[in-house]
Amino acid sequence: MDENTNRTELSELGEFGLIKHLTDKVKLTRTSSIKGVGDDAAVIDHGNQQTVVSTDLLIEGVHFDLMYAPLKHLGYKAVVVNLSDIYAMNAEATQIVVSLSVSNRFSVEALEELYSGILLACERYGVDLVGGDTTSSVSGVMLSITALGKADPNAIVYRNTANVGDLLIVSGDLGAAYMGLQLLEREKQVFKENPKIQPDLEGYDYVLERQLKPEARKDVIELLKQLEVTPTSMIDVSDGLASELIHICDQSDVGCSVYEEKIPIDPTVVNAAMEFNLIPSMCALNGGEDYELLFTISPGDYDKIKGSPHFTAVGHITEKEAGINLVTPDGKQFPVNAQGWDAFMNKWKDQPDPGLN
Repeated sequence: MDENTNRTELSELGEFGLIKHLTDKVKLTRTSSIKGVGDDAAVIDHGNQQTVVSTDLLIEGVHFDLMYAPLKHLGYKAVVVNLSDIYAMNAEATQIVVSLSVSNRFSVEALEELYSGILLACERYGVDLVGGDTTSSVSGVMLSITALGKADPNAIVYRNTANVGDLLIVSGDLGAAYMGLQLLEREKQVFKENPKIQPDLEGYDYVLERQLKPEARKDVIELLKQLEVTPTSMIDVSDGLASELIHICDQSDVGCSVYEEKIPIDPTVVNAAMEFNLIPSMCALNGGEDYELLFTISPGDYDKIKGSPHFTAVGHITEKEAGINLVTPDGKQFPVNAQGWDAFMNKWKDQPDPGLN
């Protein structure tokens, strides 16, 4: 966890000394960031634009395992998962607030590593860190990040505005983050049984990066603007494609048909899924943590995006009475169920019957 031999105990700095130590490299780059770290609250000016806010809580042992998640990667990922929610509103991410709870098993150097990932993400996505809180913990790390963004009121895209006949579009590819997690968990179990055995990770770079260092699709929002395409609804794929389809359909009071053969899956994910005796499309539907964007567009906008390698049309919106269905290559339809992560049971739900394929 902390390989630095020059260890500084947290008690040497105290709460306020630690805050000053971790944030003294923070620089505000946006004119909207009026006041950041150092006062009772941040001050942000967005003028006539609307502010959007999202927050996520990451808890050690529930959302991440420090046995295989480097602290720098954890800091980076914690920011990215929040920014993804902002981009899913078709908004521009502008600031974050970071709250951290840690036990005394962590040194100052370990938290510097965590913050280096946070600041790298801030630089990468052009957002400012403007405040937060730190406190002690008796059971590991808890990291909460709140992301703020801005958008023109007419540009914000919601989940509840899909229309019958709209096309379902997904960015990138799906299932890789889930397969990365399966690989890391497998190697963890091998290591626990025999610490002398080195992890077998060669050839799995893509799925590991998608799990440990995902990227939010800021580029998709920028590309859609360039193409003059405004989604009719949108959501980020954090809990698996199936869950996000259900969210859009339930909130828009519609149904949908999604074609299994159209779901974008990288060949490395297919190979890894086969190795684990998993169905690739089920990993894409139920895996989660891909942080791609799922959105709907009117049929008239399809010609604007059909040549882009970033987008795949996976289905269309139907009347509510038709239900939410997965259409297999042989034309059979199966109701889509959310089989992803259950936050309160702290486990993955069982995958659908392999007979689907």
